[in-house]
Amino acid sequence: MSHIATSQIESFDGTALAVHRLDPDTGEGRPVLLLHGLFSSAQMNWIRFGHAQMLADAGFSAIMPDLRAHGASAAPQDAAAYPPDVLVRDVQALVAALGLAEYDLAGFSLGGRTAAGSVIAGLRPRRLVLAGMGLESLDNWHARSTFFIDAIDRFDTVRSGDPAFFAVQFMKTMKIDRVAARLLLQSVQDMERADLASITMPTLVVCGEDDRDNGSPDALAAALPDAVLVKIPGDHMGSVTKPELGRAIVRSLSD
Repeated sequence: MSHIATSQIESFDGTALAVHRLDPDTGEGRPVLLLHGLFSSAQMNWIRFGHAQMLADAGFSAIMPDLRAHGASAAPQDAAAYPPDVLVRDVQALVAALGLAEYDLAGFSLGGRTAAGSVIAGLRPRRLVLAGMGLESLDNWHARSTFFIDAIDRFDTVRSGDPAFFAVQFMKTMKIDRVAARLLLQSVQDMERADLASITMPTLVVCGEDDRDNGSPDALAAALPDAVLVKIPGDHMGSVTKPELGRAIVRSLSD
C-alpha cells in the first residue's frame, strides 16, 4: 500500500472535512474524487478493499473525502449545519479548495447520489462513475431516508431479524454520530428525472448483480445521455468489497 496523505479542508460554512489522498508512485496523477456511501468512510469504501490502490497503480490520484458526519470529518449536531443538499455544497467546496479542473468524479450509494447531484448543480468532471445506484433513489429519496431515520430512532431496540438490523450494526461498527447522521439524512433532496439530461459526460453505472437497494441500475443507465452499465458480483454491501468494483472504475476512467 502506498502512502496515504490526510489533510483537512474547510467547507463553505467552515466545517472541517478530512480528505485522504493516494498518489501514484510516480507522483501526482489525474485526480479522481471518490465519494463513499452512507455510514461509511473513505477508509471503508475505497482504501480497505484496494480500489484506491488500483487507481493509483493505473496512474490516477485518488482523492477521498470523508463526508460530513462521517469518518474523520466533523459531525456538527446543529441543524443549521445541514442546509438542503449540504453534501453537494461540500463537494463543490472541495473541488474549489483543491483547485480541480481536469478531474473525474465517482461515488458509491449516497456518494453516487451526491456525485450525480453535484453534476446537476454545475460541476463538470471529465467522466462520472455512479456505483451502487439505481434510478428510483434519485427522485424518491424519502423512502430510503425514512428507513434509515427509523433505524436511528429505534437504534437501541433493533434485534437480529429486524430489517434495520444490518444498518444498525454498521452504524455501531463505524461509530456514527446518530444526531448528526439524522440531520444529514434530512438534508438530502429529491432530484427531478428531467435533470438527468444535464449529466452529459461519459458515465459508468456499476452495480452488484444482486443489488437493488437504490432501485434499478438498468433504468438509471437508460435515463442518462451517455452511460454504460456494468454489473459485478454481490449485493449492496458485498459489491463494494469486490475487486471487480475497482477494476470497472479503472477501465471506465482509462478509456
